[in-house]
Amino acid sequence: MKSRSEPWKSVEETVSFPSIYMPSPKSSSLVAVIMGSKSDWEPMRHSVETLDELGVPNEYHVLSAHRAPDATADFARAAAKRGVRVIIAGAGGAAHLAGAIAGYTWLPVLGVPIPSSELQGLDSLLSTAQMPGGVPVGTLAIGTAGAKNAALLAASIIALSDNKIQKNLEAFRKKQTESVLAARVPK
Repeated sequence: MKSRSEPWKSVEETVSFPSIYMPSPKSSSLVAVIMGSKSDWEPMRHSVETLDELGVPNEYHVLSAHRAPDATADFARAAAKRGVRVIIAGAGGAAHLAGAIAGYTWLPVLGVPIPSSELQGLDSLLSTAQMPGGVPVGTLAIGTAGAKNAALLAASIIALSDNKIQKNLEAFRKKQTESVLAARVPK
């Protein structure tokens, strides 16, 4: 029998790669990246990689609004107390993960719709974007671009009160601009 103090244990057991784990009671992470299933890692890794590039402490986990609702609720309720400042949630299909998390926390929640094989992510986009008034989710583009932009938006939110992250974000944007301006089209 699973301990009530470890409601995520069943989720942890279903994940085969060790870098996705449930958090300790205290966290140095400013951003939590949550995905609805292990298969969402491919697009959501772009959130983690972008946050890492910007020097934003982060953590990432597999949770599900449908298959692990108690663990998802517990995670969302405890995130602010643990020091998390922004949550990025990516899910496909019904995509209720970001909305479910937003219902349990006052923290900003950024939703990334994950492409599905049936509707190429349109179902996920609509499920994430169509939140009732009073429970906001900042919804980004479908897939990889949305995951990367969610990380940039999370960094921008944190940069409002963190000079180091602000400088890292400014350097990223400058490098990006220089790369575009240096590009040459072959003749």
